[in-house]
Amino acid sequence: MSTRKVATVAALVRGRSVADALVILEHTPRASAAAVRSVVRSAQANAEHNHGYKPQTLQIVEISVHAGPRMKRFRPVARGSANKFQHKTTHIRVLVDGEKREIKKTAPVAKKAAATEKGAK
Repeated sequence: MSTRKVATVAALVRGRSVADALVILEHTPRASAAAVRSVVRSAQANAEHNHGYKPQTLQIVEISVHAGPRMKRFRPVARGSANKFQHKTTHIRVLVDGEKREIKKTAPVAKKAAATEKGAK
């Protein structure tokens, strides 16, 4: 998909919350909306599971679209000949930010007490 087509859809969700962006992308009648939606969902899942952010507080801080490599292809035309065309690809980068989840700390005293009980037996 060309960079220009994806960039128009990315501009719709730039600076919004992730929940709002997903609703907008589900109702956008463009083929590139599906690609942007999958990248936003992936960024949301990574922020929640890998970095410990609360999913309700996530905001899209930055969304950038850059041209990827072009694959050279041929299309058959009349009289047994072929025309060249380039299959365009796109790199989509989404940066989200939000409120960090509190990390629950376990009491190290309980572990020491359990170790001393095992040694006493």
